Amino acid sequence: MKLHELQPAVGAKKSPKRVGRGTGSGLGRNSGKGEKGQNSRTGGGVRPGFEGGQMPLYRRLPKRGFTNIFAKEYAVINIDRLNVFENGTVVTPELLLENRIVSKLYDGVKILGNGDLEKSITVKATKFSKTAAQKIEAAGGKVEVV
Repeated sequence: MKLHELQPAVGAKKSPKRVGRGTGSGLGRNSGKGEKGQNSRTGGGVRPGFEGGQMPLYRRLPKRGFTNIFAKEYAVINIDRLNVFENGTVVTPELLLENRIVSKLYDGVKILGNGDLEKSITVKATKFSKTAAQKIEAAGGKVEVV
């Protein structure tokens, strides 16, 4: 088989509806839109969320809470993910990004204490949970807040 011989499966491609091509086609005259009215017009129809003049749902429901514009978002990882590094490695946020352990640094990296650490490494991060710091030091490593 060659590239120019490739074809989609039979029935996989369906030709689009051709409307307004005469009464014999079955979709002539009004093109399947019925008679008159808002929906038969070009650009007809109502905006999303419009309920015919009734107070729409998004306005009937109460507003709740607020968004803290000063909130910091951290890239969060558990210490068991740090077992990929060799003993004595200095683990920095940039190194975590390079090794694809975190996809984005956001406002910093926070290390959580889920799992076990078998390597003796120095970890530099923005924040540590208490258990993460204890487990890193128990494994013979060091914790540095940057």
